[in-house]
Amino acid sequence: MPKSDVKDVTADSAWSLPRISLAQWTFHRAIKSGALHPMDFAPYAAEQIGVRGVEYVSTFYRSMPSDGAWAHQLRQRAQGAGVESLLIMVDIKQMLGAPSAQARREAVDAHRRWLDVASVLGCHSIRVNALGEGDAAAQVASCADGMSLLCEYAAKQGLWVLIENHGGCSCDGAWVAEVVRTSGAKNLGTLPDFGNFKCSDGSERDRYAGVEAMLPFARALSAKSQDFAADGSEMHTDYARMLRLAQSANYAGWIGIEYEGKVLGEVDGARRTRDLLLRLGCRI
Repeated sequence: MPKSDVKDVTADSAWSLPRISLAQWTFHRAIKSGALHPMDFAPYAAEQIGVRGVEYVSTFYRSMPSDGAWAHQLRQRAQGAGVESLLIMVDIKQMLGAPSAQARREAVDAHRRWLDVASVLGCHSIRVNALGEGDAAAQVASCADGMSLLCEYAAKQGLWVLIENHGGCSCDGAWVAEVVRTSGAKNLGTLPDFGNFKCSDGSERDRYAGVEAMLPFARALSAKSQDFAADGSEMHTDYARMLRLAQSANYAGWIGIEYEGKVLGEVDGARRTRDLLLRLGCRI
């Protein structure tokens, strides 16, 4: 990125740029191949990428015993590596915005396990998907209801529930913001992802407008990366522009590396993303 971009981002000394974390999905190929055990994720992230905050993915732990003893072990491994467990990205088939109230309650029940795990790990949040059926307006109402029910349980544990732009109507950041406002739950927020703005019909919403709409409610931020130019910039997203949006919203959370590219290996891709964020003033 040009030096002028860096100065634009860091010009306001009153704003502290985000600390860099790492999303577990970055290493999904290594985990699925068996090269990296999900229980070793936090120490591996600290060793290979140097981060001190991590974001877990529920998919990699859904076969773990229901008694939850493994979560205590996972926390101990993170703490032993000097790593903070920030959140769990929860991906399950039950839809929090299902058309029927009964289905929404069942979805809430299915998510409760991950709130329990997040509490053990010392996370601040779980990330969920705002998925339903019907037109966009109908899904605002159903998703807001499902989120409110889930937030009631989360509040008892001092946890947040965060909506990411991650499929369906959520490719529209303004729609996600409307779900949060409609819900009214005080512990419902967002996790804006720099990517994930492609709609089911193949069209793509404006990523900068989408992130900007979600940022007032954000408690986490995902720096999605895929490909890098020779100067180290990400070829699909202007990171400096995204950080200026975060600055304008006074965003105070972490920014998570989530490398999804195919040209570089997962470790190299994560390091390139880290280095770009460091150039722009973010902190480990």
